Amino acid sequence: MIGARNGYTPRALFAGTEARSRLRIQWTTPAWLSVAGALLLSFVGIASISLTRPELATRQGAFLLIGIACALLVTFASPRTLRISCWLILAVALALLVFVLLPFVPRSIVTPRNGARAWINLGAADFQPSELAKIAFILCLAQWLAMRGSPRSLRALVVPLALFAVPVALIVLEPDLGSALLFLPTLVAMLIAAGTKKRFVATALVAGAIAAPIGYFAVLKPYQRARIDAIVAQVKGDTRYERDIGFQGWRAMRLVGAGGVFGNDREHAQALVRFNALPEEHNDMVFAVVSCRFGLIGGLTTLLASAAVAIGALGVAWVVRDGFSKLVAVGIGALLFAQMVVNIGMTIGLLPITGITLPFVSYGGSSLVACWTLVGLLVGIGVRPPTGGEKSAFDA
Repeated sequence: MIGARNGYTPRALFAGTEARSRLRIQWTTPAWLSVAGALLLSFVGIASISLTRPELATRQGAFLLIGIACALLVTFASPRTLRISCWLILAVALALLVFVLLPFVPRSIVTPRNGARAWINLGAADFQPSELAKIAFILCLAQWLAMRGSPRSLRALVVPLALFAVPVALIVLEPDLGSALLFLPTLVAMLIAAGTKKRFVATALVAGAIAAPIGYFAVLKPYQRARIDAIVAQVKGDTRYERDIGFQGWRAMRLVGAGGVFGNDREHAQALVRFNALPEEHNDMVFAVVSCRFGLIGGLTTLLASAAVAIGALGVAWVVRDGFSKLVAVGIGALLFAQMVVNIGMTIGLLPITGITLPFVSYGGSSLVACWTLVGLLVGIGVRPPTGGEKSAFDA
């Protein structure tokens, strides 16, 4: 175990997590709240997709079954198994992220969409390596922090930041800025849960805020800057971008407003979505369809179900006693909640459009299966609590 002289607080964080201590099954766990929220969101997603893409709704139903099967499978993986295999999962994820960037890979295998090389064609469905990278990142960061203890110096943050920077850099190169952004809140939440000094986190956030204007000009592509300009104009009520870069955002807001309080009947909602010609209405902008069909009530239900998934994850983190399991639960809750906030924020005109899907609701096999896999990890952690007697996973 690394001592405090290397910037970590020494802790035997894996005590009580051996396989023999996990034979006891505890069925009462906050993870079931996440399962209930995920199921509700999945059914809302299928109902919304069926409004304009019935054939895709059928496929989404098949993806849901696969996702639930993956969730059931990973519930049998003990934290010890996850700790051993997480680095292999990360290696596979990084290899696939590099693979999609190779220029000589045939377009029949890696087909660019909207200018991004982010999907691998598997024939029956497409696979997005960034979804696997999110899972691997959470597991590996939790493993490292749990082994080393609470980071108490800047030196102790070198490896966590490297685990963050490598997959993010590869995803940005695709380019898929939206998916890359989700790693940041996950990293921050897990570092705080691990006992990182608050001033380190605050300093990093302030530095990021100061560097943001530089990144706007030096890093973002012209179309990405145009999206930010469009959202600023949209907030001001300026309609200059309504017919070009801001078209998607304006149409999404109109559909959200068209739902009123109680929504529209199926036929009327279909007509509204069709005549508004909202791009990606089954995918990134599915929340607009949910609100148009089910109104404010449906939108709030979606928010509450998403919150239930995150609260269930935090509940699991609260009750488990080993560091690895606690951090995995925190990372899952932070990732899914941040993804929900960004997607809904961009749909209702509060954030720039970044191509982020709404967890469990948007169409897409990779996203749905990955989200359900995360829920399965939560259940596996929750129903087999460690019995080693740890009182606090991370002490200062």
